[in-house]
Amino acid sequence: MSVIDLRSDTVTQPTAGMLDVMASAATGDDVYGEDPTVNRLEAELAKRLGFAAALFVPTGTMSNLLGLMAHCERGDEYIVGQQAHTYKYEGGGAAVLGSIQPQPLEVQSDGSLDLAHAAAAIKPDDFHFARTRLLALENTMQGKVLPLEYLARARSFTREHGLALHLDGARLYNAAVKLGVDAREITQHFDSVSVCLSKGLGAPIGSVLCGSEALIGKARRLRKMVGGGMRQAGLLAAAGLYALDNNVQRLADDHANAQFLADGLQKAGYEVEPVQTNMVYVQMGDKAEAIKTFAAERGIKLSAAGRLRMVTHMDVSGAQIEQVIAAFVEFSRN
Repeated sequence: MSVIDLRSDTVTQPTAGMLDVMASAATGDDVYGEDPTVNRLEAELAKRLGFAAALFVPTGTMSNLLGLMAHCERGDEYIVGQQAHTYKYEGGGAAVLGSIQPQPLEVQSDGSLDLAHAAAAIKPDDFHFARTRLLALENTMQGKVLPLEYLARARSFTREHGLALHLDGARLYNAAVKLGVDAREITQHFDSVSVCLSKGLGAPIGSVLCGSEALIGKARRLRKMVGGGMRQAGLLAAAGLYALDNNVQRLADDHANAQFLADGLQKAGYEVEPVQTNMVYVQMGDKAEAIKTFAAERGIKLSAAGRLRMVTHMDVSGAQIEQVIAAFVEFSRN
């Protein structure tokens, strides 16, 4: 039985073409700045996204952490969404390792943060308060794409209030493909951007933090501090370069499969949230554990949650989506 894994787009396996370029990649010691393939990845992604510099790191969690710590000092504060990855799903790293206080706000239905609420959360210049230094956004946010018009307003807002603007762009390219624009149309509004290579783009490991020369210089020192300095990392960087050249436009296939899945489940009577990219959310309530077990018996891996998230990716085909829909239909009849 072939396994259909819908838990996340982090589960993808490298393709034969990707493995070939990894096997032949030129390498060096990246801590010394001598890995030519890492240097090429950093330069290429910085150029594509409109930044002066970039830094290759093992994970998106580290990329975001370094970005936050490069923008903020101990005792500073960043404004962030309650459901944002940097706040909720990264082990509290900004607070624990960076001594940066998060100021969480409720996320709006479209994935954005209400800028009026953000303005009200900015602390006065008073030694009683943490210093508000940064606004952090996420795109996509639980599969939702932030509108370009909103990003422009967020940029104006942060300039008006003297804040930096960071993007957790773990699924930046999903957003760009959905909007039908070059990713730079999104990133032009930000002071720093974290881009994950190991989700929908299909690389086995790695994220890249992009920003100014000064910010990336600080982040490079911090990377060493938190143990993220890698040596002959070129074989991993080669996978990232391959992903950027070959796996961006195909994200549209994942989006189409997600919509196909959502439509099938709605027809079967399930309560499904509107789909924009590669995430499908289904309200399962107290049946979450039961559907997880039922699906597992049929070779389908799901996360158990009342608000069940299913994520399409390059290792899930349209035919397999039909199998998933059939399993849900069968479950509803039991």
